[in-house]
Amino acid sequence: MMKRHRWSITLAISVIACFLVLQEVAVRRAQALSNDTYQELDTFASVLAIVQKNYVEPVTTKRLIDGAISGMLASLDPHSAYLTPDLYRDLEVETRGSFGGLGIEITIKNGALTVVAPIEDTPAYRAGLKAGDQIIKIDDDFTKDMSLTEAVKRMRGPKGSKIRLTLHRNNVPELFTVTLARDVIKIQSVKSKMLPEGYGYIRVTTFQENTGDGVEKAIDEFESKDHGKIKGIVFDLRDNPGGLLNQAVKVSDDFLDGGLIVYTQGREENQQQKYFSHKKKDFVEYPMVVIVNGGSASASEIVAGALQDQKRAVILGTQTFGKGSVQTILPLDDHSALRLTTARYYTPTGRSIQAVGINPDVEVAPPKETMASITQQGGEFDENPEIHERDLPHHFQNGQKKDGSPAGGESAAPAPGADKSDKAPGAKNAKAKEEKDVQLDRAVDILKHWNAYKLQLAKGETSPAISAEGESKSKGD
Repeated sequence: MMKRHRWSITLAISVIACFLVLQEVAVRRAQALSNDTYQELDTFASVLAIVQKNYVEPVTTKRLIDGAISGMLASLDPHSAYLTPDLYRDLEVETRGSFGGLGIEITIKNGALTVVAPIEDTPAYRAGLKAGDQIIKIDDDFTKDMSLTEAVKRMRGPKGSKIRLTLHRNNVPELFTVTLARDVIKIQSVKSKMLPEGYGYIRVTTFQENTGDGVEKAIDEFESKDHGKIKGIVFDLRDNPGGLLNQAVKVSDDFLDGGLIVYTQGREENQQQKYFSHKKKDFVEYPMVVIVNGGSASASEIVAGALQDQKRAVILGTQTFGKGSVQTILPLDDHSALRLTTARYYTPTGRSIQAVGINPDVEVAPPKETMASITQQGGEFDENPEIHERDLPHHFQNGQKKDGSPAGGESAAPAPGADKSDKAPGAKNAKAKEEKDVQLDRAVDILKHWNAYKLQLAKGETSPAISAEGESKSKGD
């Protein structure tokens, strides 16, 4: 009896100790959260209970909590999101350059699911989808009030499976339907070739795991073809939506000989980071032009901003997207994750391009479609304005004054053999448009007259804006 009595006392002491530990944890959490937070959480718990008791059909707690988390993240800014386990796995696969789907970048603009850009050599690109197309329905389901994560989930799928998109295009009077077969989207992020004039051409479509290695390989090939020298490079970042920060830093480092590339500023100490280029032996500063447009975002803008601030390259094209924020992936215990905006990034001279973008040194816009030119080719007139960060709901400002000082942020080719009803209006005009690339032509012209442009950059001057026809015009026009 005495032994059992002692065991009971020991058990009671252990229970009390555990209770005291739990009580201490609860006190610490209570101290970490304000009274206002607890009042709001109490309201949330009440709403959760009411919904579960009174909703027309039974609904699980997990479904309601997942929806609440998604809504909370979506209310912050366009780039923060809750990633379910499936979406988190998809993201990990996508950064490695391969995933099953259609090949389009999408966003929410004016409450509508909108195409930012089709990715080259994908089902969406071949079917003729264009930037600015609004996706009204996915199969038989309307997309109104559909979240980005839900839309992405619906468009992903196994190779060969069919999906039907109902689209609205600006200046096309009727909705039209495009049926696509999903494919394994293997993004070749780096493409390169030697231009007829003897200059190297590198196009980066996205920044993924091996992008830096791909750029270095292209540079090595150019050097090997010209006895170890490079005559000049056109670096094409048009319609590049961004990607991995470390790859943007690596690519920038390939073209710079020391100096700051980018730095980030957030609320936490570990979000204050600076990234530098390495000093190199026998560094050769060959001529370089970077082409950008409204589809150049995030990591693309980091590279363009670094090369522009260090006067390493001439930036040519149109104003970039303006995404100057850093997203951190924060895994959760249930294999889901948060994609949370945690910092702004700044170019070497301290510019935040959030909701502003990078202005090119030489402004060259592609020729605009006209009613006459399009109807002559049997297509529909289409004038899709570029989408920028400032157009997205809940975007935040860049945290700088108007003077820039810190304050105290395409066309597509038709699918071979596709039925007329399964491609977008005007898709057959893509090839004709791509034959004349006025931005690339202008970039080559700058390389031919590099000494004059380099002198202007050294003096801190910028070239006058250049129209598609090559005529100079003032910035105010």
